[in-house]
Amino acid sequence: ANLTTQKRLAASVLKCGQRKIWLDPNEATEIAQANSRQNIRKLVKSGLIIKKPEASHSRFRAREHAAAKRLGRHSGFGKRKGTAEARMPSSVLWMRRMRVLRNLLRKYREQGKIDRHMYHKLYMKSKGNGFKNKRVLMEYIHKAKAENARTQILKDQAEAHRLRNKAARERRAQRIAAKREALISGE
Repeated sequence: ANLTTQKRLAASVLKCGQRKIWLDPNEATEIAQANSRQNIRKLVKSGLIIKKPEASHSRFRAREHAAAKRLGRHSGFGKRKGTAEARMPSSVLWMRRMRVLRNLLRKYREQGKIDRHMYHKLYMKSKGNGFKNKRVLMEYIHKAKAENARTQILKDQAEAHRLRNKAARERRAQRIAAKREALISGE
């Protein structure tokens, strides 16, 4: 029996392609009787015409492979097509690093951990490739702040010393002047 019409109608009714339609080979005569969509629907209900399931394309192996790649497998010399520069441009690495360092500097300046003069100095230093990463920059800042604090303490001490000496000198001058006055008035 030629069931092309039935197959076409079934595809239309079930909203799929004709390759997805299964007609029961044992009931070919009964299916051949069906010449309207209504009849086809009846046959679908009774299970003589079935819509075949979607043929799946398994992602299992793809997922396994991706998981392995995340662990760093399958990336030896034999798997590489582009140059190192094409795979990870040095300009991109540079931009990433600059952004990290500049964000840190901006944050520190806003928090008041560094003043604008130090900010500018470090900004230019990082632009000149002075720090290879954030940790190095942070260490440098801590060291610089400690050094600044030390010089400040020394400066303060020297100033205090100067003031003390000045006061002593003045007192001495006053003493001498008083003695001189005493001598002059004694005569």
